[in-house]
Amino acid sequence: MTDQPPQPQQPPQPPPGPAAPYPLPPARRRADWMFGGVYGTVLASALLAALHQEGGEYTPFYDASWVLVTAVTAALAHGYSHHMAGHEHASAGYRWRLLARALGNEWPMIAATLPTVLLLLLAGVAHWDPYGVTAVGLGLNTALLFAWGAFVAIRVGYRIATALLFGLADATIGLAVIVANALIK
Repeated sequence: MTDQPPQPQQPPQPPPGPAAPYPLPPARRRADWMFGGVYGTVLASALLAALHQEGGEYTPFYDASWVLVTAVTAALAHGYSHHMAGHEHASAGYRWRLLARALGNEWPMIAATLPTVLLLLLAGVAHWDPYGVTAVGLGLNTALLFAWGAFVAIRVGYRIATALLFGLADATIGLAVIVANALIK
């Protein structure tokens, strides 16, 4: 194995002409999951840090709903913007199928916020201390960022040592959120 990941294949372009049947480009795979996973985990961390304010009422169910709503909204906006950036002159049906594919490709972003949502729901049911929940959530998300980076790097062909460095780089983003949370509050 080499330290260079394989080069991604370009999706086939639809043939010219309005009446030609257009094949859908292949779904995004492998490393593209990392983008959504990392983005969703960082989004969940930032929201977890921001939603609870010192001296304010602790509302874990409300916070969980906002993390999930924000993740879905961000995924829809990201998928739509990718679709519009690659706008093709083709039939309306083909463009709608491309939009559906682009939106469907955003599931890792939403899935990556679910550990934080679940933690907040459990905190609401068990009446956990808000500071402990925030600390555990930020720590959990930092560990998940490490896992996202290392797993995807291994999956696309990097050696374990290099993959661990990718994981460490991703975890650094989580640490930056923890430091920002400590400095701002």
